[in-house]
Amino acid sequence: MVTFFKAQAASITATVVDFLATIILVEVFHCWYLLGSIIGTVAGGITHFMLSRNWVFNAKDGKVHWQAVKYILVWIVYLLLTTGGVYIVTTYVFNDYGKLNYVLSKITVAVIMSVCYNYVLHKKFVFK
Repeated sequence: MVTFFKAQAASITATVVDFLATIILVEVFHCWYLLGSIIGTVAGGITHFMLSRNWVFNAKDGKVHWQAVKYILVWIVYLLLTTGGVYIVTTYVFNDYGKLNYVLSKITVAVIMSVCYNYVLHKKFVFK
């Protein structure tokens, strides 16, 4: 149970990095919201890998390159699903909420992906 809560703390930290990068890129640097989302997801992914390996799953004994390869495989699918999900939810669900629509979409998709995808695959596949 402790591992689950540590995983949630790592996910929240990575999500903060992800969202800050996304919002700064879109709002300050006027990047396209999907490009901002992709870059934010990359930044969050790197943060999450480091926290998961070194703190959540205490998997420092494993070979980092194999963990990184498995993490990247899981993460690529995550990136594709998240980007597609943000596009679909922004276009078809939150399109009436003005400027923050991509943020609401990213929150919705991030919560679903965290619960249904990330924790399970990281625990059972990447850092086992």
